[in-house]
Amino acid sequence: MIVYGIPNCNTVKKAMTWLVENGFKSEFHDFKKKGITAEKLNEWCDTFGWEIMLNKKGTTWKKLSAEEQQEVNSKETAIKVLLMHNSAIKRPIVEVDGKAVLVSFNEENYQNILK
Repeated sequence: MIVYGIPNCNTVKKAMTWLVENGFKSEFHDFKKKGITAEKLNEWCDTFGWEIMLNKKGTTWKKLSAEEQQEVNSKETAIKVLLMHNSAIKRPIVEVDGKAVLVSFNEENYQNILK
C-alpha cells in the first residue's frame, strides 16, 4: 500500500491515523518532495475523474488566477496544472497493489474498500 500526499495536510493525517489504528502498513509518498509523474496523474484521472483530482477547496487552487482556473476544462489541462502545482492534487490517494483505490478520506469508504 502506498499513500500519496503531503505530510502537513490534515486529511492525509486523518487517513494515516486511521490506517495505523486499523493495522495497515503503508509507504508514504510525499509528492512535494518526491514529485509525481504525468503518467501517475493520468492513471488517477482515469480511475477517479480529473474533476475529483482537483482540490478546489485548497489554498493552491484558490491562489490560481481566474484565467488559470478556467483553462482547466479537460483531463489534459488538469494534469498540466497538477504537475505545476502538485498541492492542488486531492489527497491522499491510496494505492493497493499498484492500483488507486481511494482518494481523500472518508472513514466509511476506507472501511468498505480496505477491510
